[in-house]
Amino acid sequence: MSADSMPEPAIPQPGAQEPGRRGRDRRRKPRGTGRKALLATAWTAAGVLVLGGAGAGYVYFKLNGNLHSVDINQVLGRDRPTKIDNGSENILVLGSDSRAGSNRKLGGGTDDGSARSDTAMIVHVYEGHKKAAVVSIPRDTLVDRPACTDAKGTTHPAATGVMFNEAYSTGGAACAVKSVESLTGIRMDHYLEVDFAGFQRLVDDLGGVPVTTTRAIDDPQSHLRLQAGTHTLDGQQALGLVRTRHGVGDGSDLGRIQLQQAFVKALLGRVENVGVLSDPKRLYDLADTATKAVTTDSDLGSVNSLMDFADGLKGISAQHMTMVTVPVRYDPANPNRVLLEKSKAQLVWNALKHDRPIPGAATKGAATGEANGVVSG
Repeated sequence: MSADSMPEPAIPQPGAQEPGRRGRDRRRKPRGTGRKALLATAWTAAGVLVLGGAGAGYVYFKLNGNLHSVDINQVLGRDRPTKIDNGSENILVLGSDSRAGSNRKLGGGTDDGSARSDTAMIVHVYEGHKKAAVVSIPRDTLVDRPACTDAKGTTHPAATGVMFNEAYSTGGAACAVKSVESLTGIRMDHYLEVDFAGFQRLVDDLGGVPVTTTRAIDDPQSHLRLQAGTHTLDGQQALGLVRTRHGVGDGSDLGRIQLQQAFVKALLGRVENVGVLSDPKRLYDLADTATKAVTTDSDLGSVNSLMDFADGLKGISAQHMTMVTVPVRYDPANPNRVLLEKSKAQLVWNALKHDRPIPGAATKGAATGEANGVVSG
């Protein structure tokens, strides 16, 4: 990889809505607490491992045994976008809401044996690995899902005009990656997935994450109540924050994404400053939690591989991450769904393909969730 870094991506955080777009007088219909998700643990899992050596012997094999992986390359075969060798990397990060085991208590709902990807982020690491752009894809985006084969070899037919997160619930990780690559024309180099329980444990192991809220947040559905001010969120509160959609903003999934993006930056800042190198037990506890929390592609499916990967990311601080939501507009036929602004979205995909900053024109006038600036690290 080249040691040169790209210029700072110039795009601002999504701001206020354009006049004439959907406002507070047209709130989205409430949705149950069952289908909520989170994402920050996936990125942090790799970062925690590189804070210090994983050790040898028992520690290595214990952490290695925690990891779960999916052979995305084998399942998808050669029918994929070509890898562009310009020194950059693209990682699909998903938050899944399986109702199995301890996730049922945290996420609510029934254990029906299925899982959904409520949170999806494309993390683009620029050449030189000093800066990154993160593009969130709303779960409610209506897309055309391509035919795909899951990890068990079952083929699922294509579908038109379905929610983006249906790809994961239909065919798991492989179908989610296939859908993102079809949508963007960009090959995903890696895949990371995290669940509810792992996220909560990681925040608790870190000793909480400090955030500042500019207004009160009160959402009984996500069990979160915060006054305006500075707080150190424990795992349960952090989970509530990244799940809330009715406690702040217009009640949309777009607002929740804005809160999630802000919390990711706060979480990364906490990992950078937690100082676990002098506390071997705390370091081990963090690594143990992180490796249990994630599912990866097979290329990252060992502690050594994940540490090598993380070592290439440790130079990216929260201040050098640009976070946006793919440009969308509300579906006039259904206020609970959004549609891609295709020409603007293409500006985003083109920028990532060519390892360039995302232009400000890409998100100008796109729909937002009115929660920008409510939370900061």
